[in-house]
This record gives sequence, C-alpha cells and structure tokens, in this order.
Amino acid sequence: MATISTFQSVCLWNRKCLLFSLRCSAKLLPKPRVLLPASVPFSDQASGQHHAFVPCAEIHTSALNYAGHNKWSKVKHIKGPKDAARSRMFAKLSILLRLAVREGGSNPEFNTQLANVIEQCRAKNMPKVSIEAAIKGAKSKASTYSLYEGRGPGGLSMLIEVLTDNNSRSHQEIKSILNKNGGALSEGARHCFERKGVVTVNSLGKDGQEIELERALELAIEAGAEDVKQAEDEEEKVILKFVSDMSSLREVRERLSMLGLLTITAGPEFIPTTTVQLTDRDLEAAFCLIELIDEYPDVIKVYDNIESQS
Repeated sequence: MATISTFQSVCLWNRKCLLFSLRCSAKLLPKPRVLLPASVPFSDQASGQHHAFVPCAEIHTSALNYAGHNKWSKVKHIKGPKDAARSRMFAKLSILLRLAVREGGSNPEFNTQLANVIEQCRAKNMPKVSIEAAIKGAKSKASTYSLYEGRGPGGLSMLIEVLTDNNSRSHQEIKSILNKNGGALSEGARHCFERKGVVTVNSLGKDGQEIELERALELAIEAGAEDVKQAEDEEEKVILKFVSDMSSLREVRERLSMLGLLTITAGPEFIPTTTVQLTDRDLEAAFCLIELIDEYPDVIKVYDNIESQS
C-alpha cells in the first residue's frame, strides 16, 4: 500500500510540474527550471522505509514564440503606411476626376482632361469601381474650385488648388495649417507663376533605357514644346515634363505619343517664373509645410517656387 501511495504522489508531483511548465510558457516567462523527483533505493531498518524520492533531474522550459506577433509587426510597420499612402493617392485622383468632370463633362470621349486622368488612375491601379464612383459623385455633388495664394518659410511663394463642397471650411483650415507652420495666406504669390500646359511622360525610351536630358530637349523641339524638365514621381522614379502653351497642349501630347513616349498625365499646371533659394533649415520647414497642406483632403495640388537643388 505504501508503494502505491508513493507512486500516486509521484504522479501528482509530475502533473503539477507539467502544469507549471505550461503556465510559464503561456505567460511567456523566461525559462523556468523544474526539478523532477527520482526514486533512490536505500535501507533503513529503523524506519522500515526502502525508497526515498530526491530531486535529481532538471528540465528547462522555453517560452512559446508566436509567429503571429512578428507577422502583425510587419503589417503594422510596413503594410500600414503603404496602405495609408495608397489611400491618399486614390483620394487625390478622385479629386482630379471630379475637377475634370466639372470642367468638361463626364464623357471621356469628349473630355480629353478626364480621359487623361482616367489613364492615370488605371496606371496607379485604382479600382474601376472607385473611378466610376468619383465620376458619378462629381455629377451629383456641387463643388467649388479655388486657388489660394500663400507664403512660406524663407519667403517662398505657394499656390494651393482646392476643390471643395464647403469653401469657408477649407479656407479656414488651410489658413490654420499655414499659420501654425511658418506660413500665411498672402496675395501676390500668383505673380510668381505662369499657367502652362504640361505633358508628363515616362523617362524610359522604346529600348527601355532612360532618356537623357539632352535627348529630351531634342524631342521637345520635335513635339513643339517650349521646354522640358526632369522631375520625380511619388515613387522617386524619374519622369519628364514637357511644357507648352495651353492652346498647343493636345498637339504636343499627340506628337510625343507618335515619338514613342508613354504619357502619364497631360493638363494645366502652374510653372514658377521666379524662384527662391532656401537655407537647409528653411528648406526642411518648407517641405514639412507643403506636405501638411497636401495631405488636406480638399487640396488638389500645391505649387511652390523653390529653386531645385542640383
């Protein structure tokens, strides 16, 4: 009977040790040490006991490593910001669709600007449902186009294009963003810009090689453009912008397509006629301010006259 009782106590002890190990793993405790008893025979005539149990085995348990934690971390720090940037880009494209419908109607066959924006949406993989919803929303919702003039750090000039259904609200909120970040609404900035037609194309030629600026100038002359500039898109890829008068925008676009260049966008833009050179400190503050304004939902685009850094 003593042997059976002893055996039961050993089983109970082992069960308690196992449960303790599992609890530690579930709570992600650092490697607890568990001592298990073992039977050691010896003779003791006085007590009549022939077996004793002493701790002689040691087990190290490890905390569980949940793969889901690492996966969530990647989603949070990589996928999350990418999705947010993608949503902002689609929101800007929706505004451009609304503006194009407002100015030329909802039929892309008779509205070149709308056709260009739709091509841009498709190039950015914007869902077809979202494109159609933006076009339908533009027909049913009354929107007002406004152009705000502003100043920023270092004396830079800005033009802010806005399409909104509440002009008073947008005006106050953009004014607040400017005032809190070293800028202000100010008349006169418009004189630093000129409205031109701009055709933005992929910088890669038919052979897949990047088109050098010298070759781009030759193509500009052939297409009837006034000038060509190198720039970067949202993904920091090099693009080419061919500048022309508004009246010859469509013709320049067609000629560039005939020359084998892939059009990304084509439409009116404000090109700076006078530029300002900023210090590193003012440049950082200016970029921060422009980014904050551009993130405002009703803003179409922000133009500045910062001199490009070579």
